[in-house]
Amino acid sequence: MKKEEQFYLYLILSHVAIGIGIFVLPFAAKLYGYSMILVGAYFVIKTQNRNNEALMAAAYIAGAEVLLRMTGGNISYEFSKYGVMIFVLMGMYFSGFSKGATPYWLFLLLLVPSVVISTFVLNFDTNIRKTIAFNISGPVCLAVASLYTYRRKITLEQMNSMLLCIGLPIVSCAAYLTLYTPNVRDVITGTQSNFETSGGFGPNQVATFLGLGMFIFFSRIILESRSKFMLVLNLIIALNISYRGMVTFSRGGMITGFLMIVLLLCFLYFKSNFRGKVKLNYIIVVIGLAMMVTWTYTSIQTGGLIKNRYANQDAQGREKKNQFTGRGDIAATEIDMFLDNPIFGVGVAKGAEVREVVTGSFSTSHDEITRMLAEHGSFGIVGLLILVITPLVLYLENKFNMFLLCFVAFWFLTINHAAMRTAIPAFVYSLSLLNVQLVPNSKKE
Repeated sequence: MKKEEQFYLYLILSHVAIGIGIFVLPFAAKLYGYSMILVGAYFVIKTQNRNNEALMAAAYIAGAEVLLRMTGGNISYEFSKYGVMIFVLMGMYFSGFSKGATPYWLFLLLLVPSVVISTFVLNFDTNIRKTIAFNISGPVCLAVASLYTYRRKITLEQMNSMLLCIGLPIVSCAAYLTLYTPNVRDVITGTQSNFETSGGFGPNQVATFLGLGMFIFFSRIILESRSKFMLVLNLIIALNISYRGMVTFSRGGMITGFLMIVLLLCFLYFKSNFRGKVKLNYIIVVIGLAMMVTWTYTSIQTGGLIKNRYANQDAQGREKKNQFTGRGDIAATEIDMFLDNPIFGVGVAKGAEVREVVTGSFSTSHDEITRMLAEHGSFGIVGLLILVITPLVLYLENKFNMFLLCFVAFWFLTINHAAMRTAIPAFVYSLSLLNVQLVPNSKKE
């Protein structure tokens, strides 16, 4: 076994051990959460961010968020977003922020009016500071990270390493979930999202991370498996994460991860020469067969209920009337709020309070797009247009950035079913703005 393969195996096994350790000794989650901040800061300061170590540390913190949330390992519930911003700001200190990132300065300014309004309109008994921070931290995290990544040059090798930094904590999460629910058959009784298979945490958020992990390790099968050993190891990891994601019975994250894989394969297929297409054909067949086996195994373990879930049926096979489990009603109320307040919106976090008055139930938004419309009004529309158009313009400049469309798709689809409650959609979006170089530039060039 080569040294590179040995190191990669130890890296994977160590993160499996982290997941097991946190399950056996719950206080280890705190040690893990605090140590990644200290170790990350040490390396960024020591290297002075020569090779984007700040971005690597931010990637690791973003990837670990759902594991730390479900095990209580974070300093605070929302700390991962602040952790990402802290490391990005450290990166700016050593390497500066990207020139020409005007769209994201403008995006930050567009958030201000609604924040100011909310300080006047939120209910008297509301903790204004915490409530505003909870709702606005996701967009701010996205903007700050984007100011650093915008058109910043990075090699394909560094990009793959960065994705691995996100993926390693997801391996720990999958190991933790395996121990938390060793026998899936005992807890699957219906087709609704399952908290027992999600570590007792929100299945929607857990599936989002596992879907991204599935994409990361399938991408490593294609791009980073230079030997049969690496291919088999990455395949085992990808299929295990896929299985754990499917049994959460939360569809959004897994469908998003699958679409990312399809986008990457399509991109590589159309950009490859004849010899490359032949190799890709073999890889596509291997991945396709592996996913079919995983789906069949999942179906057996869940007594066929997973098929019903993805077919939008209940446990008896009857089609459900509404496939969005109430999220459509929340989105409809937010569109009404926008129509009533089209300029400035109702104010950050005010949407949930207005909805409680109208419907009688307090519920936060699952859709960042309709939330931006309701709470930021026309400023929200302009902000969303900036976020959608800017990476597409960058794609026209560098059509060999194989990850750009995948990252934008992940961000857009994730904020449609899980809003921006975690740091991962914001951070992954910022990665789409990087200028990925297929080969590092020589000094002469």
